[in-house]
Amino acid sequence: MIGTFTVVAKDAHTAARAGELTTAHGVVHTPAFMPVGTAGSVKGLAPWELARLAPEMILANTYHLLVRPGVEVIESVGGLHAFMGWPGPILTDSGGFQVYSLAGRRRYDEDGVTFRSHLDGAELRLTPETCMEAQRRLGVDVAMALDVCPPLPSPGTELERAVALTSAWARRCRAALARGGPTLLFGIVQGGLEVELRRRALEALLPLEFDGYALGGFSVGEEQPALWDGVAAAAPLLPAERPRYLMGVGTPADLLHAVACGIDLFDCVIPTRNARNGLLHTSRGPVVLKHTRWRSDAGPPDPECSCLTCQSCSMAYLRHLYLAREAAAVVLATVHNLHFYLALMRRLRWAIINGRFLDLRRELGLARGES
Repeated sequence: MIGTFTVVAKDAHTAARAGELTTAHGVVHTPAFMPVGTAGSVKGLAPWELARLAPEMILANTYHLLVRPGVEVIESVGGLHAFMGWPGPILTDSGGFQVYSLAGRRRYDEDGVTFRSHLDGAELRLTPETCMEAQRRLGVDVAMALDVCPPLPSPGTELERAVALTSAWARRCRAALARGGPTLLFGIVQGGLEVELRRRALEALLPLEFDGYALGGFSVGEEQPALWDGVAAAAPLLPAERPRYLMGVGTPADLLHAVACGIDLFDCVIPTRNARNGLLHTSRGPVVLKHTRWRSDAGPPDPECSCLTCQSCSMAYLRHLYLAREAAAVVLATVHNLHFYLALMRRLRWAIINGRFLDLRRELGLARGES
């Protein structure tokens, strides 16, 4: 049944768990990393290249799709799945984080948020009701409630207001998107690094019976130790019977830490953005393509990787493409980085199911400060 979440295995030594979330477009096996397709496309990849990588679910952004090309256009061609050429599950961020990033061009009030488009400066308005209607019309599998995402550090009064508005808007989002339809709705817990504030925020959301619960407001300016401590404190607060989603995080080390804390779903621009900037995530650590040490290196980017980039290309060739600003460099690096992230999540899931999570964590050797 759509919306069913089943925990199929738990690690005996940590809070790590493997689960299955049933959506209208398939089962999402967790823990899972969602590649970011902000504007309806994972940057650098054609739909068939994305399909070959086989992510469990991908993420798109309501704000960007509202601004361009518009919900009407996407709806007219059959919804976001048809528009993107992607048959699997899709989650859409509500746009709260993107609006937060428009400092100086947005204004919050009790009813919603008014902001100016980053494209042409046109004034736009987003309320909980219009946010839900847009995601429903896009036809996505998981919609996110509209929230207010304050930066870190922020004064306590700003964090309190963000939680108050997010909680009030959550009630309106839940009322606007009825249960039982094809689109699931996740609530977002804000509160910064204040554990008690996050606890109160969650208590306001629990009666609304969301299909999943997300931790927002992390990786917005805090240092990694604060992020790790904050996630470790907040993750256990979320209902165990629902999927837990950590928004916008992070490095491979961040993901491993958060999985051990009991988080199920992740998204982040790091693997695709780093690919465009010439940084590869590998089993030997980060690799920077422009370094001269790779000029004549005939080996693959990662000898332990089975992606098509590593099977087909040498470091010397990738470095050449990157320095020559060939578009192929972005494609090949994106294929590798996403494969690395997705393979990591599959290994973590296998380890949880087979009682080897601690062994794998020691083998990976990822710690604070590592990527």
